[in-house]
Amino acid sequence: MTFRALVVTRDEAGATHAGVQEISLADLPAGDVVVAVEYSTVNYKDGLCLGSGGGLVRSYPHVPGIDFAGTVEKSDDPRYKPGDKVVLTGWRVGEIHWGGYAQKARVKADWLVPLPAGLTTKQAMAVGTAGLTAMLAILALEDHGLKPGNGPVLVTGAAGGVGSVAVALLAAAGYEVAAVTGRPETEAYLRDLGARQIVPREAINEIVKRPLESETWAGCIDAVGGPMMARVLGQLKYGGSIASVGLAGGTTLPASVVPFLLRGVNILGIDSVPQPYARRVTAWTRITRDMPKDKLEAMVTVWRLADLPQLGADILAGKVKGRAVIDVNA
Repeated sequence: MTFRALVVTRDEAGATHAGVQEISLADLPAGDVVVAVEYSTVNYKDGLCLGSGGGLVRSYPHVPGIDFAGTVEKSDDPRYKPGDKVVLTGWRVGEIHWGGYAQKARVKADWLVPLPAGLTTKQAMAVGTAGLTAMLAILALEDHGLKPGNGPVLVTGAAGGVGSVAVALLAAAGYEVAAVTGRPETEAYLRDLGARQIVPREAINEIVKRPLESETWAGCIDAVGGPMMARVLGQLKYGGSIASVGLAGGTTLPASVVPFLLRGVNILGIDSVPQPYARRVTAWTRITRDMPKDKLEAMVTVWRLADLPQLGADILAGKVKGRAVIDVNA
């Protein structure tokens, strides 16, 4: 019995090609649990894996998709049984291990978490890796003292996947949210998600001219890095923190140490890939509690496996708004 998957191959010249193929269970890598996948998503890492250079892929052929949600079909691990609904994010799935762009996946049981009560598999992937990352960032900021009422929280790259969920979650939790975007057409969308203030990207995306500016932001979830992140460091309130979740603006941080020394600010690195099981469950529980379902639906566009090559290029170019959910059975 075969099923459909989005497979990336590489030719003798080194060029990669992505297309929908029929594969079988025998083609899948080793693992404890076979999952009938229902939905996946498109993340920046997926764009890299789908791109012409293959990005993060180590060997070919390869099935990308760094997250998925579905139903357990077969399990050799007592923690899961056929019929259980599960979610997978991280663990280099979709990069090194075959991922969610297929109707079936075989993975290690340690990589799964139960689908939270109150979420459908589609909603879980509307959240996906991006939303889990956003929630982990919020938890880290709160661990370092952030509370509603401390002042506005800045979200950079706000119209993207992580940013969209971060804006909605923060607003629902009572935070005053300021959203940075370089796409004026997304302003109404961001306000609908809960942003009270829109910050044009050009107003903040420049190399630091002074190491300290007015204390403006109580915290920040930053998906950009580079000069923008350096600028925000000098605008944080005393003791404020940046949760760093992305590098769309580059890997170099042209910053001064002055904000650290005179305002005691913090940079909190957020990595969702090897997060311990308990922390994942905590994050998913909080997402289920705080995420307004109407806001979640508003940020979702559903696509098919065949749409993925173009979507991969679009997300690398910053053209994807909100959450692109993949219905692998469509």
